[in-house]
Amino acid sequence: QMGFSALRALSPSGVCRPFDVAGDGLVVGEGAGLFVIKRLADAECDGDKIYAVIHAIGLSNDTGGSLLAPDMEGQLRAMRSAYAEAGWQPADIDLIECHGTGTPTGDAIEAKSMRALWGDTGWAANQCVVGSVKSNVGHLLTGAGAAGLMKVLLGMKHGQLPPTASTTTLLPQLGGGNGPFTVLQAAKPWTHRTPATPRRAAISAFGFGGINA
Repeated sequence: QMGFSALRALSPSGVCRPFDVAGDGLVVGEGAGLFVIKRLADAECDGDKIYAVIHAIGLSNDTGGSLLAPDMEGQLRAMRSAYAEAGWQPADIDLIECHGTGTPTGDAIEAKSMRALWGDTGWAANQCVVGSVKSNVGHLLTGAGAAGLMKVLLGMKHGQLPPTASTTTLLPQLGGGNGPFTVLQAAKPWTHRTPATPRRAAISAFGFGGINA
């Protein structure tokens, strides 16, 4: 906590507001997550309850940026490699569980990265829900990715697109009402696009010094 305070990364208001113009820093939380991960064929053979299938993972390091100021180039490399491996287009995604710490600089860069990834065509306004579980439980640091994954899995299980707390006025970098992204104030049903189309989500975790997943 002393280190975050010295770096002026903590929210002086004590409220995490991901992708909000009033976002003023992160709020540290505590927690852990544990998951059983198997090859799909093994899980099916063993009769396991399968919550989701991981289609691809993208990893990168920033070539620029600093400890608290990430770099778009590194984030885009991680995201593009994941979509390429999965064989998906960004517009195939219903939900993006973002890194979204509530820090003005980090959130603005992440929003610009997502807009660059989606481009200017091939999507409808407000079609993709974005959010961050850090608005609910704070930033769990080394456990933050587990919290985001758990949120997505529970959303799939219950067929609900989850809201993000304390976010009301979106950063302009997300594209406003004409962009592809929306942040929910309340949960809404997560319907299938077609009966044969699964629910699809992406999760971003961007660590200190530009370690991107």
